[in-house]
Amino acid sequence: MSIEKITVFKYDGSFLGEFMDSAAIEHPLTIRLDNEEFATMVCSPDHLRELVIGFLASEGIIRSVQQISSLHIDKSRGFAYVQLKNKQVRNKDYVSKRFIGSCCGKSRQFYFHNDVQTAKTITSRMQLSVHECLHLMNEMESGSTQFRLTGALHNAALCTKDEVIITRADIGRHNALDKIYGYCLDNQVSLANKVIVFSGRISSEIVLKVAKIGIGVLLSKSAPTTLALKLAHDLGITAVGFIRNERMNVYTHPERIILDHEKEGI
Repeated sequence: MSIEKITVFKYDGSFLGEFMDSAAIEHPLTIRLDNEEFATMVCSPDHLRELVIGFLASEGIIRSVQQISSLHIDKSRGFAYVQLKNKQVRNKDYVSKRFIGSCCGKSRQFYFHNDVQTAKTITSRMQLSVHECLHLMNEMESGSTQFRLTGALHNAALCTKDEVIITRADIGRHNALDKIYGYCLDNQVSLANKVIVFSGRISSEIVLKVAKIGIGVLLSKSAPTTLALKLAHDLGITAVGFIRNERMNVYTHPERIILDHEKEGI
């Protein structure tokens, strides 16, 4: 679990009392790649293997887990040790030591160094009905136990049109997506006709993460940014936001979202 019990004094308008509550854990994790420090991130301390694999793939360091010779995580010390089968010569101008906080973003420069090679243009012709979009968001939220306990975690889910396959939570929304990516690579999950359902804001780095995974539909409870929508349009990603209270906004590539009667051929 990524939460722990804490003591808190709560005031309810008339009474101040001591209670037990839940708080999200922040855990620093430094990735050492081929015996060199590669990156340090602040994350939730679960599914760390998936996080490391997904992050390395998102950075363009690996394309499959078969490229990894060994991966050892020392959770108590906060280190992940990764050895590649074929050591790469990395350009220090593009890959350097970085601190990736839980506040969901660095500068555009951080994300744009390797994106030309790793972000995929999506050409999927899959379609979802409005009902399916609403259903998937409800399914993800109903399984978001840790968020309900803490209010401090982002959730991402990998889905088919009909159901949630897995859900991952993290204090960093980009970390939640890296865990999804790592799960897919580690378990050789086909990404054809899959959907990402997401709790957080649709920002540029989120669209790029989804493109790197290779998924063409992103459903979110929250709002997008203008740069995110430009990237979604250019990369062929259907971005849907504000999915709540039986309503939603389709921002890009609306041809993938249809009314229920259109799906049934009525």
